[in-house]
Amino acid sequence: MIMQSDKEYKATKRIMLGEATMNPDFINLANFIDQTFGVKPINIIYDMMDDGKRPRLNICFEFEHEEQIFKKKDRLGNFDKEKQKAIADRFREALREKKKYKVDNIWVCYSAFEPVAKIEANEKVSKDKIMQLKKELNEKDLWEISKCFSQVTFFLYTDLQVKQFEHSDVRKLWADKYFDLLGAYNEFGYFKREEFNINLDSKENFDHNYEGNWFYYYR
Repeated sequence: MIMQSDKEYKATKRIMLGEATMNPDFINLANFIDQTFGVKPINIIYDMMDDGKRPRLNICFEFEHEEQIFKKKDRLGNFDKEKQKAIADRFREALREKKKYKVDNIWVCYSAFEPVAKIEANEKVSKDKIMQLKKELNEKDLWEISKCFSQVTFFLYTDLQVKQFEHSDVRKLWADKYFDLLGAYNEFGYFKREEFNINLDSKENFDHNYEGNWFYYYR
């Protein structure tokens, strides 16, 4: 799962809300992962990839740090092949007799629920709410408020203004106000005020280095 529109996210969210449960066929595998690696999946999703030619097993954890356990500690963050093999072998062993699953050459991958839930919460903050907040703040040096994924950036006009606001009480006030907007959508409590902050940037940087183009800025 990468975005809130992904079917894996929607299915896992129903489990998190208590509206559904994990496929019973995968409960033993989830217990094996918990007992072997010390982290329990909240969902396991089986589907086909490569135009239906290869089976895939998506192991869904709640938190990103749990997902990271299954990646190599290198710069690229590739999957740990030994852990992939252990999970694939256990899946094959447990479900070979069930004809509805293809178990050979299965691709094991991982995902985390929390980061996508935070994206969903932030995306639900409407443009109207942001415009209303900007009007309420009534700050002449504030050019724009822009959100992307789980982050929000308050744009001042100049780089000098960014430096002036960087460690100011005003920045904390802005973060407080935006966090209040998030509250209505923070249904799992993943956004915490003590960890939340806003980004600061400038129209000067946006215009000079990104040609005044949001696509270039966020790509």
